[in-house]
Amino acid sequence: IKHGGGNEFENLALACPHCNQNKGTDLTTFLDNYQDIVSLYHPRLQVWFDHFKVEEGEIIAQTRIAESTIKLLNLNEAERLIQRRLLMSIVRYP
Repeated sequence: IKHGGGNEFENLALACPHCNQNKGTDLTTFLDNYQDIVSLYHPRLQVWFDHFKVEEGEIIAQTRIAESTIKLLNLNEAERLIQRRLLMSIVRYP
């Protein structure tokens, strides 16, 4: 809504509470220095596997967009890696 969209179903994206809190209304973040602004991954317009891969529970960036998303959402912090690896061990991830 803040950026001109509505709250209709087509404009919503599923997110866990952790990702939702970290993302907020951000559309970009800085990488490397404060002059390199990079967009975040857009789940309705981009294909996840074009930007990311998973190795032993760690989400690996394949693009700058993935780097910015991993950074902003803290996708590979220790607690999340443990949770992801546990889910993988019981075949519930990905």
